[in-house]
Amino acid sequence: MPQSPIHQISVMIVEDDISIREGISELIQSTDGFRFIEAHSSCEELMACIKHPLPDVLLMDIGLRGMTGIEGVRQLKSLYPELTILMLTVYEDNDRIFNSLSAGASGYLLKKMPLEKLLEAIKIAYSGGAPINPTIAKKVLKLFQKVAPAKETYNLTDREKEILEWLVRGLSYKMIAHQLTISVETVRTHIKNIYEKLHVHSKSEAVAKALRNHIV
Repeated sequence: MPQSPIHQISVMIVEDDISIREGISELIQSTDGFRFIEAHSSCEELMACIKHPLPDVLLMDIGLRGMTGIEGVRQLKSLYPELTILMLTVYEDNDRIFNSLSAGASGYLLKKMPLEKLLEAIKIAYSGGAPINPTIAKKVLKLFQKVAPAKETYNLTDREKEILEWLVRGLSYKMIAHQLTISVETVRTHIKNIYEKLHVHSKSEAVAKALRNHIV
């Protein structure tokens, strides 16, 4: 029985620097396991001719004449959500990194990276990964930590949070009452309010939600 041909990763490029464009094109064409489709010097040029079947991976420059690479990514992802796009750029500033990834890019690479690393990054992206240069990765982590959504408090009072924390630690109603020097009935009332605010119906559900959402 004949073996199925090995899939070659198809690659398309948008880059306005002709030397870089031709260098990457030649690299891909001469490497086993890759298939070069075509290169474009602008997003407008690409938009005018891109069609199915789409490339497995599209390499996109940012500092293009006319439409920027970031806007190109945004428009392409709205038309072809399944398209995998890697930014390949000289820029390392936070705004461009954040805006590129927010627009839908699957990775952010610097042009100064070794060519063999570029081929490796294309393979990672094709496999569903998100290749990012190590120096950029640190910036990305800090960026998304800064813009992470605020922790949901569910409008719990300080006392309710305190009691929920004791529940998470495994204390009984009686033990919580002793810790806080309040009656067991008061603890029950607080826990009833906690259940209502968390939209749960049992201690195990409340503890699970508290841990999952980092409430305490």
